[in-house]
Amino acid sequence: MIPSVAAPRSPSARAAGPSMPFSRAVDGVEEAMSIKFNNLIYDLERQGKRVLVMSLGEAFFDIPLFPMEELPFPQIYHYSHSRGIFELRAKLAAYAGREYGLAIDPDNEILITAGAKAAIHFALMAILNPGDEVLIPEPAWVSYTEQVKLCHAVPVTAPLGTSTFELERLITKRTRAIIINTPHNPTGYIYTRAELEHLLELAERHGLWILSDEAYSDFVLPGDRFVSLGSLDPAKARSIVVNSMSKNYGMSGWRVGYVAGRADLIYRVLKVNQHLITCPATILQLYLARHFERILEITKPQIHAVCRRRNALQAYAAELGMHSLPGSATFYFFLSIEPSRLDSVAFCTQLLLDHQVSAVPGIGYGRSCDRHIRVSVGTASDEESRRGLDTIRRLIDRTR
Repeated sequence: MIPSVAAPRSPSARAAGPSMPFSRAVDGVEEAMSIKFNNLIYDLERQGKRVLVMSLGEAFFDIPLFPMEELPFPQIYHYSHSRGIFELRAKLAAYAGREYGLAIDPDNEILITAGAKAAIHFALMAILNPGDEVLIPEPAWVSYTEQVKLCHAVPVTAPLGTSTFELERLITKRTRAIIINTPHNPTGYIYTRAELEHLLELAERHGLWILSDEAYSDFVLPGDRFVSLGSLDPAKARSIVVNSMSKNYGMSGWRVGYVAGRADLIYRVLKVNQHLITCPATILQLYLARHFERILEITKPQIHAVCRRRNALQAYAAELGMHSLPGSATFYFFLSIEPSRLDSVAFCTQLLLDHQVSAVPGIGYGRSCDRHIRVSVGTASDEESRRGLDTIRRLIDRTR
C-alpha cells in the first residue's frame, strides 16, 4: 500500500459532527497518482535519502536565466490581459502556424493560463453539463477522468487495446466530448492523420467536441510525423487544442499553458479564467514573450536529445526482456511488469521504499493498465536510467 495520512479534521468539524458534508464531486476524485508518488519522493529526500527519480513528468534542460531587469518595470507587478499578454499570444499563434499548420487568431482564438492542466479543465467547464459523458481512451493521463468528475460529468474510458477506429461503439446520446493526448503520456504514441480524421468525422456525425492535449508536441524527433488535430479542422468547428510552454521547454514549475479554439469557445473559457485565475503570472508571460526565440533555439536540440535517449532506453528495456507499449515521442514509456504477481501500486511502492527507484503505477492511467508502470527518462542520466531499468527487471523476477 502507498504510505498515506488520513485527511485532517478541524476542531470545528469535530465539534459539529457528521452534519457538515463535503462536496461529493471532490470526495469522488482520486489524488493524481504521479504527483502522489512524487510527493513521497520529496518526503524521502527531505529525510536525506537519495532516490533515482524515473517518475517525474518533466525534462531537466540546461536553460540560462535571462536578465530579469530587461522586463518592463513596474508592469511586472501588475495584472495583465486575462487572455494573456498579446505579445505572447501572437508568438504562440505564429509558432503553431509555422510548426503545426494550426491557424490561430491571437485576438480571439487563444487563451493563456496557469498551465495546460488548468486550460484543459477550463475548456471542459466551458462545454460540459452535469451528467454529460466524456470518452477517454486508456492509458489516460491521470487528470482527465478526475477533471471530468469535477465538472459533474461522467468519464467513460475505453480499455487498453481499444483502437481509435473502435471508439464509436462507446458513444451514447450523452457523449459530449472525446479527449486524446498526442504525443501520448505515458506511451509516447503519436496519433496518425487517419486516426485524427476519423475522430473529427465522429465528432461531426455525433455532435461532439474533440479535445486534443498536445503538451508534448515538440518532444518528437525530426523523422517522426506529428499532426495537430487543429490543423485538420481549420474552422475549429469540433476541435479544442491545448498546449504548454512550460512542459515543452523544461519550465514546468512556471505553469504556462494555453488553449486554442473557435472564438465562442475561447470566450467561455475566458470567463472561467477570469473568475478562477484572473490572468497568468504577468512576469512569466513578459519573460517568455521577450526571450521566446532564444528559448526555442536553446531547448530544441535538448528536446531531440532526450527523445533519442528515451528510445535508446526503451530499446535497452526490450533487451532485458521487458515489453512496453508502442511509442517514440515524449520522455516516457509504458512498461509491462508481467509476470510479477504484484499490482502496479504495490510494485512501485516496493521499488521506491526498498530500492529507492521511483516510477508511476499504471493503475493511475486506468483500470486496464494495472500491469504497467510509467517510466520517465527526463531527469536522470543514461547510466542511472539503465541502473533503474536493471532494478525494475530484478524486482519483476523476484516477484514472479
